[in-house]
Amino acid sequence: EKRAWQSPFIVAIPVPKVKHPPNIPMGFCGQIEKVLFDNVGSWIRFVFPDASFNNVFVRPGLCVWHLGNCVRIYLILGAIFCIPTSGWSQSNSENRLSTVEKLAPVGWQNACQIWDWAEPGYQETKSAALLSNWLQESGFQVQRGVAGIPTAFTATIGTGHPVMAVLGEYDALPGLAQRAVPYQQGIDSQSYGHACGHHLFGVASAMAAIALGKEVQAGRLSGTVRYYGCPAEEGGSAKVFMVRDGLFSDVDFALHWHPSASNSAGDRSTLARIAVKFRFHGVSAHAAGAPDQARSALDAVELTNFGVQLLREHIPQDSRIHYVITSGGEAPNVVPDFAEVYYYVRHPNAKVVRELYQRVLKCAQAGALATETRLETVNEGGIMELVPNNALSSIVIEKLRSLNDLRYGPDESEFALKLQETLQNPNDLSIIQLVVDRSGEVSKGSTDVGDVSWVVPTAGFTTSCWVPGTPGHSWQAVACGRTEIARRGMILAAKVLTESGAAIMQSPAVIQSAKQELQRRLNEQKYDPLISPDQQPPLNYRRPAKGTASD
Repeated sequence: EKRAWQSPFIVAIPVPKVKHPPNIPMGFCGQIEKVLFDNVGSWIRFVFPDASFNNVFVRPGLCVWHLGNCVRIYLILGAIFCIPTSGWSQSNSENRLSTVEKLAPVGWQNACQIWDWAEPGYQETKSAALLSNWLQESGFQVQRGVAGIPTAFTATIGTGHPVMAVLGEYDALPGLAQRAVPYQQGIDSQSYGHACGHHLFGVASAMAAIALGKEVQAGRLSGTVRYYGCPAEEGGSAKVFMVRDGLFSDVDFALHWHPSASNSAGDRSTLARIAVKFRFHGVSAHAAGAPDQARSALDAVELTNFGVQLLREHIPQDSRIHYVITSGGEAPNVVPDFAEVYYYVRHPNAKVVRELYQRVLKCAQAGALATETRLETVNEGGIMELVPNNALSSIVIEKLRSLNDLRYGPDESEFALKLQETLQNPNDLSIIQLVVDRSGEVSKGSTDVGDVSWVVPTAGFTTSCWVPGTPGHSWQAVACGRTEIARRGMILAAKVLTESGAAIMQSPAVIQSAKQELQRRLNEQKYDPLISPDQQPPLNYRRPAKGTASD
C-alpha cells in the first residue's frame, strides 16, 4: 500500500536461528538500556526502552529492527530490504475500534438498563450481574463477591504481564430520579438516579475490556486485561476495601474515566475524604407536656452543626466540610430520641483530612455532652487523594484528542439548548469538540480511585456525556444520561480506554516509567488508608437509620 511506504522503515537482515536476543548495534536511535522479550507464536518480540525504537520481531532466520524516526540507516552485512509497518499498527487499531463500534448497540442497551434500575451503593445486584455476565459471556473469568462485597467482582482474560486494570462503576445517587427530558420531571416510586453517570462508566469500561480481550485472544496483544466491578463509589469507598484485599497486587497500571460536561485529561489530583455518620440517642417525651423529662437527639445534631460552622473559620482554605441531616424526628410534639447527621470532610491531603476529622468529632462530642445524649459514631470509610501519573496521562490525552469526534446533530442541539435554560452557567455547545488539559489541577471532588492510584500507576479522563455547563449530581445530569449525547460520549470513552490500554500494554518502557514516577511522587510515603484495619465495607450505608446501635 502506498501509504505504508510514507512511514518509517524496517530493516530486515537474515541471521542464524537464535534463542536469545542478538547483539544490537549501539547508537541506532540513542542508548539502548535493556531488551525484554517474550514468545508470540513462532515469533520472538523484542521491545526497547528507548522511545525511538518500536517493536522488534525476530523469527528463526530473520532479524528485524524498527528504526522509528531515525534519519540514518546503518547498512549491516547481509541482504537488506524494506518492509512497510504502519499498515500493521494502523490495521490493529482499526480492528480494535471496529470491535468497540460493534459492541456499541448492546453497550447502550446495557447502559440504559442500568440507568433504569438506578440502584443504590452496595445494592447494585442487577447492575453487577448484568455487567459480570456480559464479560463472562465474552470469555472472561469472573470472580464475584470479592473483598466481602456481594456486588463487587473482577473479570480477567489473558495471562502474564503486563496486567491492565480497567475500572468500572454502576451505583446511583439518592433523591435524583429524573426522566430523560430537558425539564425537571421525577419518576414516581423512584428516588435514585444516575446523576454521576456511572451507568455509562461501568459499560464503557466493559466495552474497552472486551475489545482488548479479543486482541489478547487473537494473539495480537500479550498480557492480562482485568475489569474491576466497583460498587458504591458514592460514599461507600468500595475500592479501598478491594485494594486492602490485595486485588490490585499484580496490576501494572490502571485506567478509568468519568462522564462529564466536557472532555478532559491530564495528571490532576482529587480531594481525600472521610465519611462519617453521627447518631445521637436521647429520651422522648411530650414536647409541651413534659419537655423537662426529654433529652433531644435533634438538639445534639443542631449543636454539632453549629460547632462545625464556627470551626470553618479556623481550618485550611482548601478544606471542604458538608453534611445532611438524615433523621431528625417525626412529629413536632414528640421530642426526638434519635437523630443522625451525615458528614463529609475533605482536603487535598489525607494527613490534613485525618486532623480535620478529629476536630469535627469534637463538635459532635460536645453536642452530646451539652444535651445529655449518647453519641454513636459510624465510620463509612475514607478515601485518599488521587496520585497523578504523567507517563500514563500523556498517552491518554493524546488518544482522547485524536479520537474525539463529538458533534451535536439537530435533535441533540435542540435538547441541549432547552436544558441549558435551567442551568446557572451554560457553556457554548462547541466545547464538546475540545479537550481540556487538567494537568496540575486538584479536582474539588473525591473518588476511591485515589486509593488504587497509591498502589498502582493510574490515569483517567472525562468525556462529554452531559450538556455543556451541566453540574454533576444534578437532575440535569440524570436527564442527559439516557440521550444520544450520553451514548456518543460513552462510545468515545470506550475507544479512548481501548487505544490507551493497547498502547501502554505494548510499551514496557512506559509502564516502567509510570512505576518510577509513582514512587517519586509518593516520596517514600507508605499507603495508609483512611479506614481502620478492622473496618468492614459499610454495606448498609444507603439504608435508613432506625435508631439503634446495631442498625
